[in-house]
Amino acid sequence: MGYRIQRKFRSIVGRPGIRQLLRWGGRLLLVLGLMDAGYLIGIWPQWELYASGPVQRSNFIRAYEFERSRRSDWPRLRWNPVAIDAIAQNMIWAVVVAEDARFFEHEGVDLEALRDAMEYNLSQKKLVYGGSTISQQTVKNVFLSSSRDPLRKWHELLLTIGMERNLSKKRILEHYLNLAEFGRGIYGVDAAARYYWGIPASRLSRRQAIELAATLPSPVKNNPSTDTRAFRRRVKKIRRYF
Repeated sequence: MGYRIQRKFRSIVGRPGIRQLLRWGGRLLLVLGLMDAGYLIGIWPQWELYASGPVQRSNFIRAYEFERSRRSDWPRLRWNPVAIDAIAQNMIWAVVVAEDARFFEHEGVDLEALRDAMEYNLSQKKLVYGGSTISQQTVKNVFLSSSRDPLRKWHELLLTIGMERNLSKKRILEHYLNLAEFGRGIYGVDAAARYYWGIPASRLSRRQAIELAATLPSPVKNNPSTDTRAFRRRVKKIRRYF
């Protein structure tokens, strides 16, 4: 049975039209691969520029500024990047617990989290969790977009590996905490702390840190101001582990 299937397959592949189609398909894949390599070379960062110094604007912040220039109903941008030493330890650990519990153990990609997310999504029959690490989210914020196309995820993977090899975990966290969105037009933990409670990020309490961490999956919809049911559920969940 298996031998007959193999012969049938070979007879189909051996036809002149099929061979030509396969050759053209191979050439097309080669061209696309070269184009993608050229794109990656074009966007590949000079990592030394990100390893120290002030955190720079992300693509998402630039996009927000552009959209706000066209929409008068959007609030002004709130963003005040600070050094990680000016962020309360409560905030740092709340984010790690909420977003990437194995952050200090993996090298950018958490295979266990990806497996767990896949199993949960299959059980729910919809995409609920992505399993992205803090490093992957930082790469997306700094260099990419929110697109979910497979090519963007491939670029995210390569850039994440590059980031992990060139930046310390502390520096990656510094970028993440200064660029994450915590509400409409509110970027970074210091801007969020000042907006919601009128204090700097260095003074965030455990409760406040947990509430900010709880906004991260859906910051515009679920945050300390909206105080939705989903937000309260997430606060309760994070509190159990922190």
